[in-house]
Amino acid sequence: MLSFEEARKRVVELKDALNYHSYRYYVLDDPIISDSEYDLLSRELADLERHYPELLSEDSPTGRVGLKPAGSLKEAVHDYRLYSLDNTYSEEEVTLFDKGIKEALGCSEARYICDLKIDGLSVTLKYQDGLLALGATRGDGFVGEDVTNNIRAIRSIPLKLRRDISIEVRGEIYLPKDVFQELNRERAKRELQPFANPRNAAAGTLRQLDPAEVSRRRLSVFFYEVVEPLKYGIKTHEELLNFLPELGLRVEPNYRVADKVEEVLEYWKEWSAKRDALNYAIDGVVVKVDDFGQRQELGYTSRAPRWAIAFKFPAEQISTKLIGVTLQVGRLGNITPVAELQPVRLAGTTVKRASMHNFDFISDRDIRLNDIVIVEKAGEIIPQIVRSIPDRRTGEEREIVAPVRCPVCGGDVGREKEEEVALKCLNPYCSAKVSRRIVFFASRNAMDIEGLGEKLINRLVESDLIRRPSDIYSLDKERLLGLGEGIGEKLADNIMDAINDSRKRPLHKLIAGLGIPGVGAKLARDLANYFGSLSALSKAEADELMKVTGIGEELATKIIEFFSVAENVEETAILDELIEFEQEHSEAEKPLRGMKIVVTGTLRNYTRKEIQERISSLGGEVSSSVSKSTSFVLAGESPGSKESKARSLGVRVLNEEEFEEMLKN
Repeated sequence: MLSFEEARKRVVELKDALNYHSYRYYVLDDPIISDSEYDLLSRELADLERHYPELLSEDSPTGRVGLKPAGSLKEAVHDYRLYSLDNTYSEEEVTLFDKGIKEALGCSEARYICDLKIDGLSVTLKYQDGLLALGATRGDGFVGEDVTNNIRAIRSIPLKLRRDISIEVRGEIYLPKDVFQELNRERAKRELQPFANPRNAAAGTLRQLDPAEVSRRRLSVFFYEVVEPLKYGIKTHEELLNFLPELGLRVEPNYRVADKVEEVLEYWKEWSAKRDALNYAIDGVVVKVDDFGQRQELGYTSRAPRWAIAFKFPAEQISTKLIGVTLQVGRLGNITPVAELQPVRLAGTTVKRASMHNFDFISDRDIRLNDIVIVEKAGEIIPQIVRSIPDRRTGEEREIVAPVRCPVCGGDVGREKEEEVALKCLNPYCSAKVSRRIVFFASRNAMDIEGLGEKLINRLVESDLIRRPSDIYSLDKERLLGLGEGIGEKLADNIMDAINDSRKRPLHKLIAGLGIPGVGAKLARDLANYFGSLSALSKAEADELMKVTGIGEELATKIIEFFSVAENVEETAILDELIEFEQEHSEAEKPLRGMKIVVTGTLRNYTRKEIQERISSLGGEVSSSVSKSTSFVLAGESPGSKESKARSLGVRVLNEEEFEEMLKN
C-alpha cells in the first residue's frame, strides 16, 4: 500500500485524469481511452479514498452516487429568475418578431443565434471557485427544488470546472432516446408501468430521492446560458457557446448564426425534417438576438425575454374514432367534455383521451359521437381534438348534447355570466368542486401538503370529513385512521406532520391556494409582497390592486368579486387565523411599496440575491428592464446600458449611498 504522501499525489493524478477523460468523452465527443480503462482508474481512486478517507473531496469523480437517499427535496430560491419563452408555430409570427426587434433597436438587420430546443427539464447550476455548489430545477421561475445530489450523479455534468471560476449556468437535462427505450424494456420485464416519453422520464428521474437511481438512468445535459455573461467578458451568444466547452460544459453542437430572418426559417425547416435523426428529443428551434448588449436594451415582459422566441415544430396529428364522452367537473364548477378515443399512438405515447374544451367548441365544429376525428398534442403535451372528418361518417354518429344537470351532484347547470363560454355546476357544495378545490389548495404550488393527494382528498370529502380547505386543519389522526384500508399509523402520522408544517407556509402560498381566478404563483407573490397580509388584500379596492404589475381592470374586478362572496369571506377569515405567516405590515415598514426598481452593476454591500430580498421585504418590485414606469434604477459599478437608458428616459438613478439615505428618510 502506498504511503499517505504517495497516495495524496496519486489521488490528484487520478482525479485530473478522470476529469480530463470525462471532458473528452462528454464535451469533445472524442474519447482516447476505453470505458474499461476509465473504470479501472475510477476503481483505483475509490480504493485509495477508502483507505485514506481524509483524501476524499467534494470534486472527486467517485462521489457522484455515494450520498444517502434524501427524505425529501428542499426549495431553492433563484437569485436570478428563470424566464419562460414566448412560442409560435408560424413563419409569419417569426417574421413579425424579427420586424419588432429591428424597430426596437433602430436597425435594418439583426443577428440571431438559432439552436435546437431540447425537450427536457430546465436546471440552473452554481459553481463556487470551480466546484459544483448547487443544482436546482426551474420550478415556477422564482423557486425550484434543490436537486444538487442528483445533479452530481449525472456524469456529463462536471463536479469541477476546468477553471477555478464562480459562475451560474443554465441547461436542459434530457434522457437520450436509446436509454429511454432500454429503460422501458427493463420496466416491461419487471411488469412496471412504462415511461410515457423521454421528457417525463427525465423529470421524474431528477426528482428521485436516491442519487444511485439517477446514475443508473443515465441522464445527460446541454448548457446554453450563463447568468450575467458580460461579467466574464462574453458579449455575444456565439462567444458564450465557445466559452462553455472551455469550462467543461457541453453545448448542443448544431447551433447556427443567422444574419437574416430568412436564414432562421431555413434552419427551422431543415431541423423540422431531420429531428428524428438525433438521439435526443427536440420540439423546435430557439431564436435569440446574438448580442448581449442588445438583449439588455430589449429587456423582458412579465414572463419572457423580448429578445427570444421558441419556434416550435408542427404538432403531430393522427385520426381515430371518438367512442365516448366523459364529463369532468373542475374546482370552479366548469363542466369539461373529455373525448374517449380508440387508443392510438401519438408523439411517442398511447392516447386514449383528449380535450374537447367546451360544448360551444363541439357545436361549432359539428363533432359527433362515433366520428372519426383528428387529434394532436397541444404544445406536444395535452392531447386535443382538432376537428371531425364528416366524409367518413357511416350514419351511426350521434349529436353530443350538453348536460342539463351536474354529472356528479345532479345540481343545476348554467353559465354564471351570459358572456362566459364555460358551462358550470351551480351547486356550491358539489363534491367534485369541493374535492378539486381542496386538491388545488394542498398542491405543491400552493400549500404543499405532502401526502394529501387527490385520492385521499376524495375519500375525505366522500366521508364528509372535509368540505372546504380550512377543514384540513381540523383533521386528526383518529379520523384519518377511521378511513380504513390503506391508512396506517405511519402514514397518518406523516400526513398530520405535513398538515402542521403547512401552517407556516409564506403568505404567497396561501394566496395561491385560495384559487382566485387569474391569480397564479407569480401574481400571488406580488400580491403578498404588496399587501403584506390576507386581510389587507381581501379589502383592497380596484385602484390599489391595479398598482401591482400584471393586474388590469378585469383581473382587479375578479379579485374583488372573489372576496365579496360570503363563503370566501368566511373561509379567508378562518385561514387567516390558522396559518402562521407574517401579519400585515404598516406603511412605514414598506417604504418601497408600489415602486418598480431596476438593479444594475455590481454593488459593494449586497449580493444580487440580498438586494432583491431587501427590496422585496420593503414592498418594492424588482424589475429586469428599464421603462418609463420604472421608479428608479439602483446602479453599482459597471452598470452597463440600463443606467444610460434610465437617464435617457428621465428615470432617477441612485447609487448605494443615495439608496440607503432615501430609506432612512
